[in-house]
Amino acid sequence: MITSQQVSNENSNDLLTIEADQASKIFGSRKAVDNISFQIKRGEVVGFLGPNGAGKTTTMRMLTSYYTPDIGKVKISGMDTQDADIETRRKIGYLPENNPLYGDLLVHEYLSFVAELRGLTGKEKKRNIESAVEEVRLTEVYYLPVSFLSKGYKQRTGLAGAILHRPEILIMDEPTEGLDPNQRISMRDLIRSLGKDRTVLLSTHVLGEIEGTCDRLLVINRGKLIADDPVSTISRRVRSSQSVIVEVQGRSVEKSLRKLKNITDLEREDGIGDRKRFLLTFDGEDDPRPDIFKMAKDQNWVLWELRESELKLQDVFQALTQTQVSETSDDSNDSQENES
Repeated sequence: MITSQQVSNENSNDLLTIEADQASKIFGSRKAVDNISFQIKRGEVVGFLGPNGAGKTTTMRMLTSYYTPDIGKVKISGMDTQDADIETRRKIGYLPENNPLYGDLLVHEYLSFVAELRGLTGKEKKRNIESAVEEVRLTEVYYLPVSFLSKGYKQRTGLAGAILHRPEILIMDEPTEGLDPNQRISMRDLIRSLGKDRTVLLSTHVLGEIEGTCDRLLVINRGKLIADDPVSTISRRVRSSQSVIVEVQGRSVEKSLRKLKNITDLEREDGIGDRKRFLLTFDGEDDPRPDIFKMAKDQNWVLWELRESELKLQDVFQALTQTQVSETSDDSNDSQENES
């Protein structure tokens, strides 16, 4: 007899599209990926963050069966990639960091070639190409040679090829690398739209790419997974202080602000005209803005701006990696003490 608990577990497993279970990849004496475990559910858009050389690309190559883990397992939609290599590859669309394209082909010729490699023929091939072209907005360059395209359109062409077979999962390694600021914004919008109908894992070392694109964040450093949480949760975990932007017009502003409770730093920024603008840093969790507002009112300042300065992912990443280095150092010291 099937119990309700078994049904619950089966339903839960059906929701998982990507699973890494204590997966490691070793090259010679170097452990590029060291015993990482995480799960990604259907429909999630997840950022994969880390510095160059942290193990991001190696992890993604394990997920896509380009590499097999030396230790542990990787599962795609519940199937072990080593036991069901072809089946798991069919469920994934992959845009590698160095987007491989054939520059001497026209865009429509390239997509036709990729579709045939995926086993698409006839009406299904035509329908899937049209759908992919519309989804990634390639219509205006459809009949141009790939070599004529801008970097942004080349990335879009690679994305169209990655989703031609309508995969459940889309994995992208550094999709905005080399793009100009406008192209980056356009690509982020595209990634958000692609995530509406499929699971997306997005790798980047550009911290700003995660904000506004992904809700959840995996952070890797030196081959180890050091964080797996919503971005907001990770921010709270590492926040030991808070910063506030203040812009006012009045007298004795800087002198008065330095008297605020728990203030640890005051940086003067460029103001407009005779306005004075500061970045204030405070210890503790108490919100200093009510005290600043009261001070402005009591001293008849004109308050132009008063807001919390959001903790950037750069700060989050530095705090997480510094914590890891500290813990590694402590473990090493403990080991030396035990040996002695």
